[in-house]
Amino acid sequence: MAELAKAYFGGGCFWCTEAVFQRLKGVKEVVSGYSGGASTNPTYKEICTGLSGHAEVVEITYDSSQIDFKTLLEVFWTAHDPTTLNRQGNDRGTQYRSVIYYTKESEKESAERSISEVAKLLYSDPIVTEISPLKAFYPAEQNHQNFYNRNGFHGYCMVVINPKVKKLKRLHSSLLKEE
Repeated sequence: MAELAKAYFGGGCFWCTEAVFQRLKGVKEVVSGYSGGASTNPTYKEICTGLSGHAEVVEITYDSSQIDFKTLLEVFWTAHDPTTLNRQGNDRGTQYRSVIYYTKESEKESAERSISEVAKLLYSDPIVTEISPLKAFYPAEQNHQNFYNRNGFHGYCMVVINPKVKKLKRLHSSLLKEE
């Protein structure tokens, strides 16, 4: 029987983060959205100003009997660069910060532990990932949902997301859904 849980990660552009986590066994749904700011129901236009305080994040619904939070964290650390503050590639601004929003203390502890255990093995620069309690999650507009799967030949997808998906396949092939 499925034991559904949710995780909230921001690793730069939510199109990239969404595309990576959608491919994992046990992940049932990934929704792109916004979290971490003060405004209610923000829009993409507001987020792009960098003034809303929100980050682009994904809400991952997963079956914890098939994949656990620790494994999601391992994928998170390899899916983006957690050593760059408010930037992933050419995407710059606080909305692109590396962030883990937790809903329970055990997730916070796991995230903090993973920084010292896993992430430091992968990066020589300090990890700047924010770890904060989830206050609210706001789904992004429909045109941002499932973006990579719907627009694989879009320039951004080909140049930015394709390499991330290839890296996922190379580093975490045992975690992938059958294609």
